[in-house]
Amino acid sequence: MNMHPNVDSLVASRPPKPVASRLSDWRLAAKSILAFWFIYSVTVVARAYLGDDPMTILQNKVITFVAGLTLTIGIYLAIALLARRSSLRVKALIAGAASVIAAAAMASALVLTEGHLRASKEEFRFKANEGFVVVQKGQQIRIERNAAEPVVLTMPKMNQLHQWEQFRIAADTAVVWLFFFAAWSAFYLAAVSQAQALALQRRAAEAENAAQVAQVRALRYQVNPHFLFNTLNSLSSLVMTGRPEEAESMILKLSTFFRTSLSLDPTADVSLDEEIALQRLYLEIEKVRFPRRLKVEIDVPPHLLSARLPALILQPIVENAIKYGVSQARDKVTLRIAAEEPLPGRMRLEVSNNSKVAAAGGTRPRERNCPEGTGVGLANVCQRLEVRFGSAAHCEFGPSPDGGYRVVMTLPVTRADG
Repeated sequence: MNMHPNVDSLVASRPPKPVASRLSDWRLAAKSILAFWFIYSVTVVARAYLGDDPMTILQNKVITFVAGLTLTIGIYLAIALLARRSSLRVKALIAGAASVIAAAAMASALVLTEGHLRASKEEFRFKANEGFVVVQKGQQIRIERNAAEPVVLTMPKMNQLHQWEQFRIAADTAVVWLFFFAAWSAFYLAAVSQAQALALQRRAAEAENAAQVAQVRALRYQVNPHFLFNTLNSLSSLVMTGRPEEAESMILKLSTFFRTSLSLDPTADVSLDEEIALQRLYLEIEKVRFPRRLKVEIDVPPHLLSARLPALILQPIVENAIKYGVSQARDKVTLRIAAEEPLPGRMRLEVSNNSKVAAAGGTRPRERNCPEGTGVGLANVCQRLEVRFGSAAHCEFGPSPDGGYRVVMTLPVTRADG
């Protein structure tokens, strides 16, 4: 006997979504409903105090306010419960239908309660074109004529009218309130759509940021194995050539370098000063291997030392200079790290060497975001710059005009305080 329920039975037995989750935007709805009816109340109060009997008018409007507020909440519940996960078009259709029903209910309520309203003491007086003075007070209309007794007319109450007349009055009232309920529905749906669009935009930004962080981490973690491989080769060479003291010195400096570099956040930037300090550690390691062939020059103006850039961005470039320039040369090779600000807000960072061996294996200078055919080193550097700065940064690499090889990075000048 099969003891595992199938997928259909699991889906069928899944409990319905709680009503509370369907009303998750009740705060937005409540604010919009209260705002609409607050504006309505302000207009009613202003109108009431333009007359002679404001309290009666305000008391009579209590029924309108309570009924309208209740019906607006009903429209929201219809949208939330019937079309929570539906498209905007379906929500609009349900909102329109609910608004029609609410307007009809509002008109019916006002017609049915008309006979229970208090008579207002407010008096309207105007002069007709025929010269008569017409005075309206509550249900009574008095027509004052010259040299004649006034004619007093009493208007029938709503329940005294013919049913057809009551229906027509109710229909006219419903049309007026339909626009009110439809206006609130349109405002609410627009606010919901905007909130959903902002939420989608925020989630997309978070996803993009997470992907970018993951890419930065992956690119950064390429550096350490690459560097470790080259350093272990150098250490092996020292051991095999019978230079144990130099090998011990390299191990100590290697430990210091890794302790410093691994403590850095892979997704964070460092100052150019910190990056130069890391490269000094690495170059001290390589000087143990090439004490007579490696000369280091560093030229960085003080005002650029605080500029921010991805950690260990220089590491693969310096490694390549050692691997292809110093290790294969017989003469002394000068490895130079220089920085300048050719334009305000732009930093030009160059790593070069004067090795003729490196120049012979190079190509003419190129500009690319991700150079091809340069292995992990330059590809890693340019990808990290592209992830961090986008099109605002690029790499230029190739033989130097005076011999040797160079890599030039141009990137924006950013600082921790900006």
